[in-house]
Amino acid sequence: DCSAFWVADREHLINAMSILPEYLRNSASESGAVVDYRDWHIQLGRRFRALKLWSVMRSYGISVLQRHIREQVEWAQEFGDWVRADERFEITAPHPLSLVCFRLRAGDEANLAVMRSLNASGKIYLTHTKIDGKISLRLAIGGTYTEQRHVENAWQLIKEAAANY
Repeated sequence: DCSAFWVADREHLINAMSILPEYLRNSASESGAVVDYRDWHIQLGRRFRALKLWSVMRSYGISVLQRHIREQVEWAQEFGDWVRADERFEITAPHPLSLVCFRLRAGDEANLAVMRSLNASGKIYLTHTKIDGKISLRLAIGGTYTEQRHVENAWQLIKEAAANY
């Protein structure tokens, strides 16, 4: 399957196809400073998704993939425990898998400032969302090469960035 688009004005295509959750909103895309191609296509077709899953399973094997997922879920639970233990922060949503949503109690501006500071550092990258109308930060633990030391380092960087709040 293949789809091709030729458009004179990309804005019409983007407006027709856009699904923009809060965590994908950013100033570079909104200002037009970058071309964001995520809305330029019919979302990933079933055949291609199946091929990607088959390739991962074939490359790693089921037992390695299972161990990888279990480790990262465990690290997310540990990260959540660290967040709960720090009175400046709160967990904002259940995290049964490897995405942890949390926030500084200091408010939306503090959360956005911490996120921007961390993202600008190039050391870690957080996204955000809104839960109950309030900004929450999102730490996704699920990269192929993520190790426990990376999660520990991320928490240290987050605490340092939040030192003023």
